[in-house]
Amino acid sequence: MTNIETRVNELEERIAFQDETIEVLNDELKIHQQRLAKMQRQLELLAEKIKDSQQSPMMHPSQEPPPPHY
Repeated sequence: MTNIETRVNELEERIAFQDETIEVLNDELKIHQQRLAKMQRQLELLAEKIKDSQQSPMMHPSQEPPPPHY
C-alpha cells in the first residue's frame, strides 16, 4: 500500500468511529431531553399543587371532625 492509501484508510476508520460516536451521543441526548421534559412537567404540576394548597383556606380546628379515638 502506498502512503496515500494508508492515510485514506486511516481517515475512513476515524470517520466511521466518529459517526458511531455521534450516533451514540445523539441517542443519549434524546433520552436526556425526554427525561428533562418529564421532570419539567412534574415540577409544573407540583408547583400548581402547592399554589392550590396555599390558596384554599384551611379548616379552622373547630370545624375539623374529631379523630376516631374520641
